[in-house]
Amino acid sequence: MKIIVCIKQVPALSEASMDKEKGVLVRTGENKLNPYDLPAIETALRLREALGGEVTALTMGPESAEQALRTALAMTADHACLMSDRAFAGADVLMTARTLAQGIKALGGADLIICGQQTTDGDTAQVPFSLAEQLNIPVIGWVREIVSASEDRLEARQELTGRTCRVSAGLPLVLAVNPTICEARVPGLRAKLKAGKQAVQRLVLGDLEQQDSETYGLSGSPTRVVRLFQPETTAKNPVLELTDSQGAALLLDVWKSVKEAGK
Repeated sequence: MKIIVCIKQVPALSEASMDKEKGVLVRTGENKLNPYDLPAIETALRLREALGGEVTALTMGPESAEQALRTALAMTADHACLMSDRAFAGADVLMTARTLAQGIKALGGADLIICGQQTTDGDTAQVPFSLAEQLNIPVIGWVREIVSASEDRLEARQELTGRTCRVSAGLPLVLAVNPTICEARVPGLRAKLKAGKQAVQRLVLGDLEQQDSETYGLSGSPTRVVRLFQPETTAKNPVLELTDSQGAALLLDVWKSVKEAGK
């Protein structure tokens, strides 16, 4: 089975900032592998161990995103591929999915594509579904358990609001896995050193089937952040010192007025 796991490098939360003019995240500070992607990588590796085949980690981002791929390699992914081109920068959900879909096609396709449910930067949880649409294949989201898998079909249990469902679909297929699906392995020092020496494939715009730069990145994105601002705090919380029954009565009056204002 050929499995591609889509991962992403995200800003460390303490380092996250926005370009107020372009409305996109600034990614020059400290970065890390999106934590939701660790269970996705582990799920891919366990399926490979059960069914055979190979796992390729795929990411789109700047050159520094190679570090996220090194983590996947240290976890024993077979291959890694970085899609990096100035044309890809500033992509929204749709353009991210389109770029990844083009990358998957350039890699020869896959039987199974696994994504983390969401990322800690955009936090939309929409890319896996948009990716399936771009590839015109089925998708199962919010997967908390792989019930069964074969060379041509997979059955999963998905966690929905207030209920769980068992869903079966034929391959090729996109899976978006819940972070509770499994606990990711922790690679040792030897595995990390080996991963640091492994080759990482590069894909640029010229390697893709669709090569019009206007259909990628910020240029092709139909959505974008148009304004960022810090909300102003106007309400002031009164401080009451209660020492007698009159103070208690005053507190009751304040409580009633607040309750009335909230209706």
